[in-house]
Amino acid sequence: MNSKIARKMGVVATVAILFLSTVSFKSDFFEIAKQIEIFTTLFKELNMNYVDETNPAELMDTAINAMLEDLDPYTHYWNEQEVQAARINNAGEYTGIGATVGIRENKIIIVEPYKDYPADKAGLKAGDEIIKIGNIKVADYAEDAGELLKGAPNSKVELTYNRQGQTKTTSLTRGAIEIKAVPFYKLLEGNTGYIVLSQFNRNASGETLKALKELKEQGAEKIILDLRGNPGGLLSEAINVVNIFVPEGELITSTKSAVEKYNQTFFTTRKAIDSEIPLAVLINGRSASASEIVAGSLQDLDRAVVIGARSFGKGLVQRPKDLTYGTQLKVTISRYYTPSGRCIQALDYSHRDEEGNAIRFTTEDYNEFQTRNGRKVYDGGGISPDIKMSTSEYSSITNAILQQNAIFNYATEYYYSHDLKDFKNFKFTDKDYTDFQNYLSSMDFDYKTFTEKQLEELKKAAEFEGLESDISQHFSQIEKDIQNLKEEALEEKKSELVSLLSDEIIKRYFYKEGLYEYYVQRNPEIQKAREVLNDPVQYTEILR
Repeated sequence: MNSKIARKMGVVATVAILFLSTVSFKSDFFEIAKQIEIFTTLFKELNMNYVDETNPAELMDTAINAMLEDLDPYTHYWNEQEVQAARINNAGEYTGIGATVGIRENKIIIVEPYKDYPADKAGLKAGDEIIKIGNIKVADYAEDAGELLKGAPNSKVELTYNRQGQTKTTSLTRGAIEIKAVPFYKLLEGNTGYIVLSQFNRNASGETLKALKELKEQGAEKIILDLRGNPGGLLSEAINVVNIFVPEGELITSTKSAVEKYNQTFFTTRKAIDSEIPLAVLINGRSASASEIVAGSLQDLDRAVVIGARSFGKGLVQRPKDLTYGTQLKVTISRYYTPSGRCIQALDYSHRDEEGNAIRFTTEDYNEFQTRNGRKVYDGGGISPDIKMSTSEYSSITNAILQQNAIFNYATEYYYSHDLKDFKNFKFTDKDYTDFQNYLSSMDFDYKTFTEKQLEELKKAAEFEGLESDISQHFSQIEKDIQNLKEEALEEKKSELVSLLSDEIIKRYFYKEGLYEYYVQRNPEIQKAREVLNDPVQYTEILR
């Protein structure tokens, strides 16, 4: 084992020195070299002398990930498989079973089968838990079992899965899967075109342009661009999408960094396809990165009315840096700024609270900027819409429910207990909502508010000072009041929860395509966008 370790240490030291030699010389070179030498000698002695057999690769992975974890959640070390997965995601196509899967507690859960792709044809449904891939049990597989679902085109794979307490098997043939950046577009009443842009892969601007042209040929005189839930992607594609609606030579975004070469400005480079057509952009708390560049630049240039809820607030730029053996470092190199000068980053990872969480910028920290027409806009926390919609917001209780997969799991139960033939007449009723509340109680759903976390700290301080017995009664009353408020929150946030529940349920029966058809008829944000676009006076007043 020692000779292998020695070879690994040589590689590690070489990689580290090559990597660090490419960074800015803002750090003292001697200090870097010193720390590398300390680490390599420690790593060598640990592996040669530890009482039990060690796994050098696993130790190194742990060391790398622990180091990067102290920075921000977007700086990652990617192994060969992860590098390939990123390329597939940006390319917009891959070979697999045709489904979104989630890894939860060493379980593979089907999150969404794509219509008419292998998983769908084999009968797999959202909520199915895959327990065996071929002869390999998922629970016994130490690495990412999701990788076993991928394979060569036309290769077969047998899956064993659990559904509602029953074990089933199915066989499917892997195929080429196309990930559409624009999965849906349609001409609505009133000559309004509706375009869903779900991600910024290499096809994003091309598919958006195609959709716009077809809608205009059908008579579209106004456009709704839906960026809700769009996590971002390629910066170049974000600029190209803006360029469809904005003339050549306009500043779209700039990046600022401690490294001079990463300070850049990005302008539109082509003639716009239509720089006059009235435009509404929909965003929510899951619209991030490239989505925020599009929404923010169109807002700063007074080119579109932005509707929904404050976006995610990811204003950090990453760039992949090739390492050895096909691996990469995806490293944060700079921050994005909108044309008015706003940085949309919501969390400050250079400052953390006592629990190690990044500090969120508060409204008191926001700085005021102006759009081209002089409208006030602010930095510090994503893009704030011109028209805010409660149904687009994600409150703390909603986020907690989402994190515990309660909406997803409830939709699974709903699907197997309700027969829904037509989404046009679907409505999530008050009785259904009461049933959902009972479901939350049955799964012992609970979450800690920020106030509760602060109260725990206060209790510790009171105990330290010997005051706990004197004020314990007050603590009990506060805890009781908080619990009552949490229960009331389920009613106060009913509209946003019903919206999410409806979306998940519709998708179970009618796929993503059916959900979009449901959206254009029922969705409050789309209805508001149509109202604004159909009222030229209101549209103009908002932008001026």
